Amino acid sequence: MTSPQSDREKVVSKLPAALRQSLKIRTAQLGIDIQDAVEAGITAWRSLGSNPASIDTSGAESFATWLPEGQWEGFRADSSQRGVSLIQGLAQSVQLWLDKNPAPSDARPSIAKRKIICNQKGGVGKTTITAGIAEAYAEDPAQDRPVRVHRTMTDSGTDAEIAKLQGLGLRVLMVDFDPQGHLTQQLGHARLPIGGDSLANHMAGEPKGELRDLIIPIDEDHFGGRLHLLPACTDAFLLDVLLSRVRFREAALERTLAPLEQDYDVIVIDCPPSLGMSMDAAVYYGRRRDGEAPGASGIGIVVQAEDSSADAYELLIAQIEDLRDDMQIELDYLGLIVNLYDARRGYVTTSSLESWKSLKDPRVVGVIPELREQREAVRMKQPLLSYAPSCEQAANMRALAREVA
Repeated sequence: MTSPQSDREKVVSKLPAALRQSLKIRTAQLGIDIQDAVEAGITAWRSLGSNPASIDTSGAESFATWLPEGQWEGFRADSSQRGVSLIQGLAQSVQLWLDKNPAPSDARPSIAKRKIICNQKGGVGKTTITAGIAEAYAEDPAQDRPVRVHRTMTDSGTDAEIAKLQGLGLRVLMVDFDPQGHLTQQLGHARLPIGGDSLANHMAGEPKGELRDLIIPIDEDHFGGRLHLLPACTDAFLLDVLLSRVRFREAALERTLAPLEQDYDVIVIDCPPSLGMSMDAAVYYGRRRDGEAPGASGIGIVVQAEDSSADAYELLIAQIEDLRDDMQIELDYLGLIVNLYDARRGYVTTSSLESWKSLKDPRVVGVIPELREQREAVRMKQPLLSYAPSCEQAANMRALAREVA
């Protein structure tokens, strides 16, 4: 719940535990404050021409929220006039809001979403973010997992409330587009051998087989076969040279991955720390296509709360904006992700975070701390969300995935 505003007053009543839990989950799914949901529910209830069906309020527990001044008194008077108790009226109001605001649809997107995770500066943790959100997208929708409420992630990433939410159950392809192959290696796999087939070969128009034959599943037990990886190959160091001979090279990644898109709901690209032609191809792939909703695909920029990261950010933004202007494409920013944050490092870190948060476009969508389980998962060469599914960092990654969904 957000901090009370000066024109709101605290009210205390009771609500059935199951209804309270449903309200908590639904508001988290939709990114709405509980106080706003209750306000809207009461407003809708007061406007009804007759009372809704009665709700079982036995065992109702204490429930507090903040409402606009005067709303509770008006609601109290209406409840008395209608012959229902305050607890019953509140329960009906909350149920009315739930009915009017269903959970996000589980329907498959008509266009595979493309999440381009980048920064030309190395060491900021692009690979960690790529893997984290991809894993979160793929988790079992029949299982409830801890999720940090994302609206408060942008403060520190550590103090926000945690809710239990269902997995997203999406089919996800991670593409290790970095010749260093950190994503591939962190997930316990070897880079593709030089001289064989690779993503770079296909982008250069020199395939040696079917690209889908290179894809490998990740931890099928935890992710139910929904999470896949296209591994890196060291030959990607030569990709800019290869692309210089390709016609319309900005579209090379899109031409290559297009045949795979029908098999996935989300494709997440772990970009190299580069400002070359390969980065242009990645940015172009993340553009908004005809009929695609704003923000469904786009560029997520991973930064750290320190000065050199800000310098690298300026260079990357300049490249992205130049490509957008030159190609006349619609391009959305998924947001800034401040990674490896630790306020104990002092003023430079905390003031840098404030500088990032002062930017409005793109805005900060998550602050991810550096936590022990993340380092352990990398050492064990396992996905974080299956290595430690209930840890704090896993809750952070699930929240971030929902924020940039």
